[in-house]
Amino acid sequence: MSKIKIFSLGGLNEVGKNMYIVDVDNDVFVFDAGLKYADDKMLGVDYIIPNYDYLKENQDRIKGIFITHGHEQQMGAVVDIINDIPNLKIYGTKFTLELLKEEFLQSGLNTDNLIELKPHRKVNFGKNAIFPISLTHAVPDTVGYVLYTLDGAIFYTGNFAFDPTMIGAYKTDIGKLAYVGKQGVLCLMSESLYADKKGFTSPNHRTGTYMQEILNRNEGRILFNIFEAQLYRIQELFNAIEKTERKVVIMGKRLENIIVRAIEEGYVKFDKSRIVNIHHVNDENVVVIISDEREKPFSNMKRILNGYDKFIKITQNDTVVFATQVYDGMEKSATAIFDRIAKLGSNLIILSTNKYLSLHASSEDLMLMLDLMQPKYYFPVIGEYRHQVSNSKLAKQIGMNDENVLLKLNGQVVTFENGVLVDTEETIKIDDILIDGKTVGDISEVVLKDREALADNGIVMVTVTLDKQTKQVLAGPEILTRGFIYVKDNIDIIKEIQNISLEVIKENTKEHYIDFNKAKMGIRDKVGKYLYQATECKPMILLVMQEV
Repeated sequence: MSKIKIFSLGGLNEVGKNMYIVDVDNDVFVFDAGLKYADDKMLGVDYIIPNYDYLKENQDRIKGIFITHGHEQQMGAVVDIINDIPNLKIYGTKFTLELLKEEFLQSGLNTDNLIELKPHRKVNFGKNAIFPISLTHAVPDTVGYVLYTLDGAIFYTGNFAFDPTMIGAYKTDIGKLAYVGKQGVLCLMSESLYADKKGFTSPNHRTGTYMQEILNRNEGRILFNIFEAQLYRIQELFNAIEKTERKVVIMGKRLENIIVRAIEEGYVKFDKSRIVNIHHVNDENVVVIISDEREKPFSNMKRILNGYDKFIKITQNDTVVFATQVYDGMEKSATAIFDRIAKLGSNLIILSTNKYLSLHASSEDLMLMLDLMQPKYYFPVIGEYRHQVSNSKLAKQIGMNDENVLLKLNGQVVTFENGVLVDTEETIKIDDILIDGKTVGDISEVVLKDREALADNGIVMVTVTLDKQTKQVLAGPEILTRGFIYVKDNIDIIKEIQNISLEVIKENTKEHYIDFNKAKMGIRDKVGKYLYQATECKPMILLVMQEV
């Protein structure tokens, strides 16, 4: 019999940043290690990952990080973690590891600790074992992970949906799911993002017919903005292109490598000869595929609109199609981009996220998974808290008891002893790591607040030069503003800042001595109060006092 702890370092009450920990008698299994996209308010932040201090403190007990599929919300934190904890083993299926290898090589990391798993082949870890099961999602080789313990199986689904038309690397093995369910499932950890949507996700995820209509109805160049790892939708686009005479240009070496590798490995079916190089990007009858950088939604489209791309400019003759969803918190940026494209006179097409769903489990998918698994306990994961609540209601709807449905937040620990839930109220410290640039933990909340202050109210710099001996003012105060007021129209305010600064300096100067700290604090305080009274703004005030 075992003592089992389950908790998340990220992924509950949020979209993205998925990382779930299962501790079985001190053997630690980590499922997914994803990032979350920074929203419009997080100025300068590239992306967010879970604080992984727990992994560093317990790295000797970790059996591995098991990645369900090749989307950044599931694997986007792996490179940052391996940079810090290089000995961790990363497990995943073939295509998932192909994507990770690309990122490892770009970051100068050794790929020896990437270990390929085959679906439906059990891997033993002492008295426990991992069993990957093929599931259907927007990227090939997606799996869920069964962790076999002495007290029953724990099944983490990751992202999935049921669609009987999916074949090959996209096919769900329902037989294996039913087999695991009959063996006895202690706890099912199932995604929640679409729990409030009625019915099955399939066939509402299919866009092939609509893609074909777009190609048939629009002449000239067509630009598709799409996620690089959303290969099922890329395949739908390729299927539509094959019925036309159009060629394809793929913007970005990373995206091109992913698609070409997927074609070579048989994950995507398309005639490679129809993919032409970047020099054909301005051809009249070409389809251009544009993807976002992994940590910055719409980054490449912004670069093109800002005129920073040397190969392509959007014109009024173009049709621009956004074939992927807008992430929570990115609505403002997305709307601004849509407006800019419309102002250029281009034909703008935005796929409805209500009509065309992503491949996540809707209510009927979730209830079917529950029926196949027949778990003793149900733990809704992946999604905002409202999604988790909707997911929990589905479990109760099909007969699960309230006390067996576990609604938790990041860091709250679920404990089982000998297969029975124990209320310990234990919590694990959790936090966000904000990534700006290439360094883990590059910025803090304090830096973000400073950036917000600068963005909202600007900056005022007061510069004063003093005589080293007498402490008399030789030059200044000179006032420099950025992002605050237009100086030529506000001379009176500038003069008053100068007068206040001189007055404070004189108050803190006595017999060839000046108290610099009091002078600087006094100027900040009095100038700040004056500016708020005069403008109702609170700019950041910087003081530069030098002696010559």
